[in-house]
Amino acid sequence: MAILGIDFDKCIICRKCLDICPMDVFGSIGETVFLAYPEDCARCFLCDRVCPTEAIMIDAKPVFPYPDPFAAKD
Repeated sequence: MAILGIDFDKCIICRKCLDICPMDVFGSIGETVFLAYPEDCARCFLCDRVCPTEAIMIDAKPVFPYPDPFAAKD
């Protein structure tokens, strides 16, 4: 499990983490996003990559470089 939590002081409720997570780790009730199934985290770090305010708390950053899936392609 890589995800530890969400820093609600930083979270702007953009819901990007909820939308991108392939494992449905995140859930929502109304406007609030929360960790529904943190034990299902696959350590893909996509939530961390898309969070504009760095509100996602994870236990480690990836140690290998990986391509930015959101970079413009030439």
